Amino acid sequence: MTGATNDEVPDGAAVRWVWLFLDTPVADAERSWAFWSEVTGQEVVDRRGERDEFATLAPVHGDPWVKLQAVGSGRGGVHLDLDVEDVHLAAARAEALGATRVGAIGDTVVVLRSPGGFVHCLTTWDGRAGRRGQPRDGLTSILDQCCLDVPRSRWEAENTYWQRLTGWTWRASDEPRYASVSAGAAMPVRILLQTLGEEDGEVRGHVDLACADRAADTARHVAAGAVVLEERSFWTVLLDPVGRVHCLTDRPPSPAR
Repeated sequence: MTGATNDEVPDGAAVRWVWLFLDTPVADAERSWAFWSEVTGQEVVDRRGERDEFATLAPVHGDPWVKLQAVGSGRGGVHLDLDVEDVHLAAARAEALGATRVGAIGDTVVVLRSPGGFVHCLTTWDGRAGRRGQPRDGLTSILDQCCLDVPRSRWEAENTYWQRLTGWTWRASDEPRYASVSAGAAMPVRILLQTLGEEDGEVRGHVDLACADRAADTARHVAAGAVVLEERSFWTVLLDPVGRVHCLTDRPPSPAR
C-alpha cells in the first residue's frame, strides 16, 4: 500500500476542503476556545448557532480550517468534516467502503463512523473554502494534523478506508506503527494513524501541531494552561486546560508535508 493513491474518487465525492473540529462540553467551551485561540494565534470568529455553540479560528492569512463546537453531551474530543460537492454520492461511497451512517442534518451534512468507529462528517462545499489555501511561510507552529489512535485489530481496515475515501496518498512512517494519509500542501490537515497497544476497541482521535521549536511551543502551551504528560524523542504529549490530549511534534510547519 506504500505510496498508494486512488484515482477512482468521483468528482462529486472528491474532498475539496477539510475542517478540523474541536468539540468541547458547553461548560468548558469558553476556556477551551480561549486556549486554542492563544496557542494558535488565531482569533475566535463567526459565532453562530441557536446558542452560539459554533465558532471558527481565523488565521491571519488564507482560509480557516479549524472550527469549534460546544457540545451538550459527552466528553467532546475531535472530529473531521470533509467538504464535497455531493454529500449523498460521497456518503453512499463511504458506506460501501465500510462506514456506518449515524445521521444527517438536512441535505447538506451526513454524519458517519469509520470502520473503526471514528466520527466524521461529509459536508457540502460552499465553493469558497480552499480557494485561497493556507499559506505557511513564516509560521513557527501550526495545528495541521488529526491523529487517529487505532487498536491493532482495526489497523488495516482503517488505513484502507481513509486512503480510499479521500483518494490521498498513503505512506508508512519512518516510525514503526505509524502511517499517514495526505494531500500535501493542497489541504490544511493531514491524517496520521498510529497503532495502539490494545487489541480492540473504537478508534479515537487527537490533534497535533507541527513546531519549528518544540521546547518553546511547549513553554507557550504550559503558560496558557496546558499540562505536560510525556516527553518523547520527536513529540510532546499535553493536556489542554479542559483535559483534551494534544501533541507538539518536530515536524516543520512548512508547505511540504
